[in-house]
Amino acid sequence: MGTPSLSPWAVSVLPLVLVGLWAPCVLSRQPNFIVILADDVGWGDLGANWAETKETPHLDQLAAEGTRFVDFHSAASTCSPSRASLLTGRLGVRNGVTHNFAISSLGGLPLNETTLAEVLREAGYSTGAIGKWHLGHHGHHHPTSRGFDYYFGIPYSHDMGCTDSPGYNLPPCPPCPRHGTAARVARKDCYTEVALPLFENVTIVQQPVELGSLARRYAEEAARFIQRASDSGRPFFLYLALAHMHVPLTPPLPPAPGRSLYGASLGEMDALVGRIKEVADSLGKGSTLLWFTGDNGPWAQKCELAGRLGPFVGAWQRQRGGSSAKQTTWEGGHRVPALVYWPGRVPARRTSHALLSTLDIFPTLVALAGAALPLSRRFDGLDVSPVLLGCSDVGHKVLLHPNSGAAGRVGEVEALRLGQYKAFYTTGGAMACDGSTGPAERHHPPLIFNLDRDIQEQEPLEVASREYQAVLPAISRAYTQALQDIAADNVSVADYSQDPAAIPCCNVQHVGCRCRGAHGAMLEPHVEKRTPQLCL
Repeated sequence: MGTPSLSPWAVSVLPLVLVGLWAPCVLSRQPNFIVILADDVGWGDLGANWAETKETPHLDQLAAEGTRFVDFHSAASTCSPSRASLLTGRLGVRNGVTHNFAISSLGGLPLNETTLAEVLREAGYSTGAIGKWHLGHHGHHHPTSRGFDYYFGIPYSHDMGCTDSPGYNLPPCPPCPRHGTAARVARKDCYTEVALPLFENVTIVQQPVELGSLARRYAEEAARFIQRASDSGRPFFLYLALAHMHVPLTPPLPPAPGRSLYGASLGEMDALVGRIKEVADSLGKGSTLLWFTGDNGPWAQKCELAGRLGPFVGAWQRQRGGSSAKQTTWEGGHRVPALVYWPGRVPARRTSHALLSTLDIFPTLVALAGAALPLSRRFDGLDVSPVLLGCSDVGHKVLLHPNSGAAGRVGEVEALRLGQYKAFYTTGGAMACDGSTGPAERHHPPLIFNLDRDIQEQEPLEVASREYQAVLPAISRAYTQALQDIAADNVSVADYSQDPAAIPCCNVQHVGCRCRGAHGAMLEPHVEKRTPQLCL
C-alpha cells in the first residue's frame, strides 16, 4: 500500500501553514458539515462581493457572520469535472473526469476513486446528497454506491430532460410530449424525447420533474436529513448541490417590476440557503460548518439568464471573440463565490485573500473530522483548516486550471496561478451571447498577467519586460513539476461510453418515460409503495 500525499508542487506552502499555527485550532469533537454547491453562479452574484447585486440578503448575512473568500476557485469550469474534483480532492487529469457525462452514460466517476462521503462515513458520519449529481447514474455510479446513505435529486443538469413546465431558457424548450411521436418537436439544444427524472435513493419518484417545486423539495429533504442525523446522535455530512443558477430558470413568482428573471431566481436560491442555515443553527450554533460555493462561473451564452462576473471579465479574450466565463480558464470561468460559516470557530466579518479551491474541501473536512486521507493517491487540494479558522491566510502557492471545453484537449492543464501571476499556455473563448467563440491559441512562451494590477485580464506582461523575465523561470518550473507529478500518479480513467439502456426511465411504455399518474404526478417519498424504479 502507498501513502496519501499532497502533490509536491502544491506542498511548498504547507510548512508556513502548519508550523506553530494549528495548535490553537485543535478541535475536541467531530463537527457536522454542510457543503452547498450552486450551479453556474457568478462571483458577482453575491451582494457581499458586488454592490450592484441586491437579491442575496441571506448570503450576505452568512458572509457577515462568517468568512468570505474572494480568491476562491472551482477545480474546473464545467459541471461533472468540477463536482468530481470537489468530492475527490483531485483534478480531472487524476480522477479521470475531464468532461460532462450524458443521460445515456454507462460510466461515471471511476469506482477506484474514493469520495469524501466514503471517507466521512467510515469516520462515523451520516452522509446525504441532495440535488444534482452528474457523476454517473448507471449501476454502481449512483450516489448511494459512492458513500452516501441517502440521495434525493436529479442525476444530471435539469436541462437534460424535458418537463411539463420548461421554465426560462435560451433557446426556449418545448414541454414533454404526451401522445406519441406526432407530438414530438425537435429543437436545437433541447432534450425532447425523455423526461427529467427525480430520484429518492435508487427510486424514480417523479418523471418529469416539476421544476417549480424543486427548490422547496430540496429544502424539505435537507431539513429531514439533518433532523434524522441529529436524532441518531451521529455527526452528518450533507452535500447540497442546487439547481440554481443553471438554466432553465424557474422563479416561484413572476419577477416584480424592474426585477429580472435572473434576479428573481437568485432571490429564491438565497432564501433556500437561508433556510438551511436556520435549520443548522437550530441544532446549536457552533456544531455545524456550512460551506457555500459554486461549481463554475456563469454560462454566458444564455445572455440575460446568465450570472454576474463582477470585475472578472477576461478582457483579452473578449477582444478576440467568445465568452470568458463558464468552460474557460479565464477568471470568470472558475473564480466563484465562497463563504464559510461556523459560529465560534470561523471568524465573523472576515475577508480572506488566500488562494483556495474547491479541491481543498475534501482534505479540509477529512482533517476536521479526524479522519485520514485515502492511500496511494496524490491530492491537489490542501487542508486549509488554519485558513478557515483564522489562524493563517496562506493558501496555495500554485493552482492549476484545466480546460473545460473552450479550447484544446479537455482536462489538459492550460493555465497556472503562481502568487499574483497567472500564466496561460492555451487560450480560447466559449460561446458568447452573440454566438461568437474565441479560437484556441497556443502560447509559447505563455501569456502572463499580474492579477494584482489587472484583475480584468486585459494586458499581458510584455515578454521583454523585466517583470516577465523575472517570473517566467518560477512559472516554468511549477508547470513542468506539476505535469511530471500528474504523470507519475495513480491516475484513473473514466468510462464515457453510452447506451440508451442507461437512460433513467420509470416506465418505458409511456411517451417520454412518464410515470403513471395524472400528468406525471408526484409519487410521494416516505411511503411504502415504490413501483417506478431504475433497474441497476
